[in-house]
This record gives sequence, structure tokens and C-alpha cells, in this order.
Amino acid sequence: MAQPGDPRRLYRLVQEGRLRALQEELQAAGGCPAPAGETLLHCAARHGHRDVLAYLAEAWGMDIEATNRDYKRPLHEAASMGHRDCVRYLLGRGAAVDCLKKADWTPLMMACTRKNLGVIQELVEHGANPLLKNKDGWNSFHIASREGDPLILQYLLTVCPDAWKTESKIRRTPLHTAAMHGHLEAVKVLLKRCQYEPDYRDNCGVTPLMDAIQCGHIDVARLLLDEHGACLSAEDSLGAHALHRAAVTGQNKAIRFLVSELGIDVDVRATSTHLTALHYAAKPCIWPVQVSIWPVPSFSYSRD
Repeated sequence: MAQPGDPRRLYRLVQEGRLRALQEELQAAGGCPAPAGETLLHCAARHGHRDVLAYLAEAWGMDIEATNRDYKRPLHEAASMGHRDCVRYLLGRGAAVDCLKKADWTPLMMACTRKNLGVIQELVEHGANPLLKNKDGWNSFHIASREGDPLILQYLLTVCPDAWKTESKIRRTPLHTAAMHGHLEAVKVLLKRCQYEPDYRDNCGVTPLMDAIQCGHIDVARLLLDEHGACLSAEDSLGAHALHRAAVTGQNKAIRFLVSELGIDVDVRATSTHLTALHYAAKPCIWPVQVSIWPVPSFSYSRD
């Protein structure tokens, strides 16, 4: 039978939001455990139990700025999981709004990985800086472009009009990212409210149009061509065109769109390799595709 104050039982009670049972357990144990790293506050914030969070902070004086092994604080946890009540409580208690976890991620950046405008507004209204960048050069607007919620993009542009003027360390822009992920409505917002160059290239020479084509997002490609003046014959750093990149990634509909609808020469050759799209499709290993996906933080999947 578990003894009073057993950490595993305490964490389970916090996770389940069982405040009354947690109170009895801690009173019987005479206090909270003080483990290195993950605290009960982190757990309460992650699971959105505002009442448990307040009890631990107020009744037992737990540190709201405690960090775990990844330097996450309870505010990071609450923001990343979209728990607005917990975010509001922690900020009201004086939590540092732009605190950094591993890889220089702020709570606002983590909030932008979810489509929860309320949490983002809460952080910004408490002074969060949308222009801060993580170690890969991504700011909050760039991260929000990956999720593709047009309302969030509109909001960030309203409170920080220069947020779009950013690129990652490999020169990826929010337009590249939104196009690659096929977020048509987000791309519309970016084209309407931002001033991106039509054929801006990342370090691999990839344009937003190439990103859309190689990922099979024909509706986005049409928009970039029709409303942004994107160049269909633009070449990447290896001299390959959008057609070659679509061949490597096996995007049959995109190939049909380029060749049958737009009249691209199916035998056009890449400048540096002198190979056709058929060569690339037959032996993709001869040309490593630089898809340039932004580094996905581990919390997106494993919730470390």
C-alpha cells in the first residue's frame, strides 16, 4: 500500500484533478515532495487543473518558476496545452511571460503550436514579445504559420505589424512554411497583409511555390502564381525546377498540373545535373530533396 506522500500517487491525483484527495494526502504527509525537475505544479498546469495549481502555489508555496530538465516552467506547460485559466493564473501570480525553455522557446511560441487564440491573447496582453526567436530562428508568427490558423495570424499582425519580417536560420519565411503545409487561408492572409517577395529563396534555393508543388498543394500553388506573381521557372540551388521537386516527392497531381494545365516541358533539365523529372522520379537517391521542414520540438509529439 502506498505511503502518504508517495510521489507516484500525488502525481496521479494531480493529473486527475482530484483536489480533495490531494489535500488529504499532502496534509497526512506533512508537505509536498521536492523532486529535481518535474514538479506537481508542472503536472497541474499541463493537465489544466487551475484549482490544483492555485492550491499548490498558495497553500504549499510551490515555486511557479520551477524548471524541469528541459527548463520548462509551469507557464510553458499551460501555454503549450492551451489552458487559458492556468495561463491567466500563473501570469497573475507574476510568472515571467517570456521565460525560456530548452532551445529558447517562450510560452507564446508554444501557445502558437496550437490553434487557441485565447491563450495567445492572454500572453500578449501580459507583455509577451512576438518578435523573440528560438534557436532555429523562428518567432511566434512563424510558428503560427505552420499551424495555419488565419485568425491567429491576423491577430499577431495586428498587435505586432512587423512580425512577418522574419526568416529562420536557413532563410525560411512564414510564407514558405504555410505553403509547404498547404494552409490556403493562411497563405491568403500572408499575401494580403505582408510584403513577401514572390520568389524569395531559402538556403536551398527553394521558393514558396516549390514548397507548395513538392508537397502536392495545388490550390496554394495556383494562388501563388495568380496573385503573387511567383515564377514557374525558378530554380533551386541545384538548378532544379518545381517539376523536378514534384517528381522526387511523387506528387502525380502536381506533375499533371504543371505539365498538362500549365504547359511545362516535361523534359526540362535541371541546370546543374542536366537531368529530367523522369530521372529524378526513377532514382530519387541521386538528389537529396531539401524539404526544409522546421525543427519540430519534442513536446509536439512526446510531450517531454
